[in-house]
Amino acid sequence: MQTRMEGTFSSRHRLIADIVLHPVVQIAVILWVVAHVAVVLLSGGSLPFDRPALAEIPFTVQLASPTLGMVEIFLLMGVVHWLTRKRVIPDIAARAPARSVAARETFGLLAYAVAGQIGGWIIGPALGYRPFSFHIAGTLFGCSTPPSQGEIWTWAIYNFLIFAVLPYLWFRRRYDATELNLRSTNRRNDVLVIVVVCLIESAFELGVFEGGLLRLDARQILLGAPLAFALFFIGTVLPTMVLIYAILIPRYLKLTGSATTTVLLGGLTYAFMHLVEGWSAFDSPSDTVLSLIFVVLGYVGPGMIKTFITLRTGNAWVHALGYHAIAPHVIIDTPLIVQAFGIR
Repeated sequence: MQTRMEGTFSSRHRLIADIVLHPVVQIAVILWVVAHVAVVLLSGGSLPFDRPALAEIPFTVQLASPTLGMVEIFLLMGVVHWLTRKRVIPDIAARAPARSVAARETFGLLAYAVAGQIGGWIIGPALGYRPFSFHIAGTLFGCSTPPSQGEIWTWAIYNFLIFAVLPYLWFRRRYDATELNLRSTNRRNDVLVIVVVCLIESAFELGVFEGGLLRLDARQILLGAPLAFALFFIGTVLPTMVLIYAILIPRYLKLTGSATTTVLLGGLTYAFMHLVEGWSAFDSPSDTVLSLIFVVLGYVGPGMIKTFITLRTGNAWVHALGYHAIAPHVIIDTPLIVQAFGIR
């Protein structure tokens, strides 16, 4: 028994050491530090963003928040690893085509994603709204001018069609649901991961974001929470799941041969799909750089945990339900939907 336990601890220590010493991880840590130094130099001690939820938070706390959030994400990765320790981990790379085809599909889909983002930046203002990203203005942090109902519906439908429906239909012609990470290979374990992750993340967000939907009365929660779930599910959860975690992640793993690199690429891709957020400021070069830095700092971590969950379960639905649809978009964003739709 003692020998077995020592072997288990030794294996875990080797795994952690391999990750920490991975060149990509070391580069990421250096860039993380450089980004924080750049924020200090460019900001002058204040941030130009339209984020009412953080307006009274000291600059130092706002600067530290992404790192503290990353710590929580690493702890959550440990929980997911423990929950999935006894299951057969699916070979995600085997679900992708040959490397040459995977490379062509990856670069083609990324180019399509760029075009889709640019389209959202054009169509939103053309209709009298703000530029569309993977989040509607006001998501997570609120905004000084809440989105209208028309803006929310247009944003959700645009993202759903461009980033979920069309990529799914294109790739579904050649790949089945399993190859697209859309079919469970262990339903009981998938449900366990969904429930545990959702409970932990929901509790964390309710504490950090001062109650979220709990600030609402019973009627507002009863009407607003399902509406928030539905709108964000079609507007960002499904687009994220299909574009990144059903299609790109198996190809990233096929091309890199490294789960660590794939997790980082998944995080970067997720951040890339949020380049123009409702709170972003582009009034000057320094504001633009600060906005882009905070997009990366804020979204790489969530993208990484989504990737990690997908790699451990082989099922993109698990992250979508456990770490996206409910927490954060019901927990935090129900008040935004209640306000926009005038629910009293």
